[in-house]
Amino acid sequence: MFHSVNVFTGETLYRRPAQDYAEFERRLADLKMRGGAFAQLGVTERAARLQKFADRLEAEKERFAEMVCEEVGRCLHECRAEIGKSIELIRYYARLAPELLAHKTIATQASLSQVRFEPLGVVFAVMPWNYPVWQVLRFAVPAMCAGNACAVKPAPSVARVSQALFDLASDGIPLAGAWLDEADTLKAVEDTDAMAFTGSTHTGRILAAHAGANLKKTVLELGGSNAFIVMPDADLERAAAEACYSRFRDAGQSCNAAKRIIVTEAVADRFIPLFLAECAKLKMGDPKHPDTTLAPLHREDLRDRVHGQVEDAVSNGAVCLTGGKIPQGRGWFYPATVLDRVNPACRVWYEEVFGPVALILHAANEDHAIALANDSPFGLGACIYTSDTDRAWRFAEKIQAGSVFINRHTSSDLRLPFGGVKDSGYGRELSEFGLYEFVNVKTYWQK
Repeated sequence: MFHSVNVFTGETLYRRPAQDYAEFERRLADLKMRGGAFAQLGVTERAARLQKFADRLEAEKERFAEMVCEEVGRCLHECRAEIGKSIELIRYYARLAPELLAHKTIATQASLSQVRFEPLGVVFAVMPWNYPVWQVLRFAVPAMCAGNACAVKPAPSVARVSQALFDLASDGIPLAGAWLDEADTLKAVEDTDAMAFTGSTHTGRILAAHAGANLKKTVLELGGSNAFIVMPDADLERAAAEACYSRFRDAGQSCNAAKRIIVTEAVADRFIPLFLAECAKLKMGDPKHPDTTLAPLHREDLRDRVHGQVEDAVSNGAVCLTGGKIPQGRGWFYPATVLDRVNPACRVWYEEVFGPVALILHAANEDHAIALANDSPFGLGACIYTSDTDRAWRFAEKIQAGSVFINRHTSSDLRLPFGGVKDSGYGRELSEFGLYEFVNVKTYWQK
């Protein structure tokens, strides 16, 4: 069952049953036909249709932002930012795709040899709930630029806004919903041509194993536990403000957030009070209210999981400096929580915490800070705060992650590849590298 509720009020917003697989097969056959016709248009016309799609989404920006706010629970201004970035994404690829997908002639002993970028067919995607517009379009727009069609299984708890997105796309571009239960999801991997997944490492392993058994190309964007490294010569006030923003934006429900704050002992006593002062400014409340800066969590079971991780950490020697208590009242709120002296006996040392909980790890020196950053099964991103940027670049090369930011919190940029290593997945989204993930890089050779 796909069922959306207002996270703050509990009101049911949308409900629909899963489709049976025979219905999905009929819709998939139609999508393949639409995708084939779309691919034949050529990249310039495909880009023009995507530009029109961006215009339609911009005209509906406020409606979509409010739907995301209600279903996900994030602050309304954060949801507006998601829709705005999604519009920018569509226009970015529509501008660049004709150039990036142009045939490339390469000199060989042939009279003519080329590399061309051709579509794979239908890309099947299983998507999460936390950014229900951005994360769908992040994989789908470059895939469609290349001439693919996209079938998307949305998270059940964001069914209303997902259907609205598919409806908006139905005029001219091959993007459609796949309203499948878990068992039929594996069948869909078999019956399509490639797979994109964003979500937990556990589910990613299952889907990737099935895709691999059926030789389907996959891109996985999984969990993260990003390190936020504060060196002794950092601007501590700025670092504290950015650590707070990165950790607690979107109620801490972002894979790319700063989660493990690694502070060298030389500045820990100065940095931690500054960080706690920033955390104290956060205000829980109605996510539609402009004064709210800390939204509720998306579901009650997610809050229970976060609280269980906090209790486990404290029972194993961590110190809760603020927060750590489930508040009374409606909405699945959890306060900004800071755990100090986290150690390897705590589950959070190796688990991702998907909620408003920051972990503070103490490093004896700078080399120890890098070692702590790498002591994680995840490798999505990291950041380093220091006044010595030359040294920061040398340290960045030692960090096992898909991206390292210097004197800025981790985030995604349309122009740069996004993805991770280790348990954070493989493959890349965004930039030209994301465009080339779901294409047949095909060689032509003429004597």
